[in-house]
Amino acid sequence: MTNENVELSLLRGAVIPTAITGAFAMALSAIVSGSAGFLGALLAQFIVVIFFAVTIFVSRISRNLDPISTMGLALFSYTTKLLFVGVFLWLLTTYTDRESINRTSFGVTAILLTLSWLGGEIASYTKLRIHLPLPGSSNSGHELSNKSGNQSRGEQ
Repeated sequence: MTNENVELSLLRGAVIPTAITGAFAMALSAIVSGSAGFLGALLAQFIVVIFFAVTIFVSRISRNLDPISTMGLALFSYTTKLLFVGVFLWLLTTYTDRESINRTSFGVTAILLTLSWLGGEIASYTKLRIHLPLPGSSNSGHELSNKSGNQSRGEQ
């Protein structure tokens, strides 16, 4: 399986349950809190999907980088996403009134969507058959167990 297929599979596995959860959350929020609840849930879905889709995009960009660069890019993207979410929440609370966007619907929907996205991504990852070679494992596991077995019996 190519890297591109892996990322598409992870994205598909996460987006489908998130979209279903988001549709239910928007409908329930609209019933309970009216249009303000619907807007809060819709905004939460937009923020959560963008937040996690950026992660998959960054993994696609960093697939051929060395581990140090990959870690740096991951930390930079995470910090940047948190900064943008913080600014967004500040703008939301500063420039909107509680009657236009229900903050409870926003918060509950964001938590449910986050759990849904992560659960879908984990489930799709476990279905992938990715061989992850261990560093420095040029010998097979059988040869290593024979060597350690012989040394434990005093043979060298």
